[in-house]
Amino acid sequence: MDGMQGRTGLRAAQVTAAGEVSMVEAPLPEPGEGEVRVKLEGCGVCASNLGPWAGPEWMSFPLEPGELGHEAWGVIDAVGAGVDEGRLGERVAALGFRGYATHDVVPADAAIPLPAALEGRPVPAEPLACGVMIFERAQIRPGDTVAIIGIGFLGALLTSLSARAGARVIAISRRAESLDMAREMGAAETVPMEDHWTIMEEVRGLTCGDGADITIECTGHQWPLDLAAEITRESGRLVIAGYHQDGPRQVNMQTWNWRAFDIVNAHERSREKNLAAMRRAVEMLATGELQPDRLYTHRYGLEDVGAALDATRDKPEGFIKALVVMG
Repeated sequence: MDGMQGRTGLRAAQVTAAGEVSMVEAPLPEPGEGEVRVKLEGCGVCASNLGPWAGPEWMSFPLEPGELGHEAWGVIDAVGAGVDEGRLGERVAALGFRGYATHDVVPADAAIPLPAALEGRPVPAEPLACGVMIFERAQIRPGDTVAIIGIGFLGALLTSLSARAGARVIAISRRAESLDMAREMGAAETVPMEDHWTIMEEVRGLTCGDGADITIECTGHQWPLDLAAEITRESGRLVIAGYHQDGPRQVNMQTWNWRAFDIVNAHERSREKNLAAMRRAVEMLATGELQPDRLYTHRYGLEDVGAALDATRDKPEGFIKALVVMG
């Protein structure tokens, strides 16, 4: 059932080729049985978009209108058969895949209700849930020394969660401004990600020669993955949080075997676990356990999705995370 009168059509950003996007219009999609339509307020831009945006050989263009956007939030404006009409007008975070648009249709259980405490705030719950799941799988405890490699949105979020849990965080990142952000989010020490051996020596010096109890690699690149193994202590834990999507990786199995650390591939593919983590993230955001607003550094209109993706790739000064906000 439609909850809007005098409605307009769908507007969406459509990636038509590598690095190219066009605006398209279409009739509003109607929710089917068990579905809701969400009038979107905004959508976060994820670094995982950059692989498709670069146009690898395996991609087929054009993508579906709105596709790549999966960090959206908004208000339910129509419900399908079998869905409580009382949900009309409910503000939600959505686990969908066409969030670079004015509207998206998702299963009703993938529209997570947002409490009144979050009114007016951006709520890209999906990436917040990623941070929560990685933190939980890392099993960080008070007194642990945690090295976090790569202080972008995810690394900064994990820095905050780890510090709040009573861990000592060593933040390692390429940009000086990212290290400043890490200190703001609770890092005890920061190390510039410049020279492999220098970083190893600095971390050893900060840990009495042992290495970090837990190392979280957040970059998705080969060198930081190598570095993560080198700075994790024997019988520690190496957590792979980076999204490695540009080809195979090689690891030094002699080092991995000798160090006998646990290896955690922190990405989840279970829909149920992702939705549960989104609900936890929303609750933590409402109570102040998550404080990500400082990390939303750049905002773009729907017609500027291409610029938002370019900024996510190029990281202009001060960049942490981009949001696409619907006008």
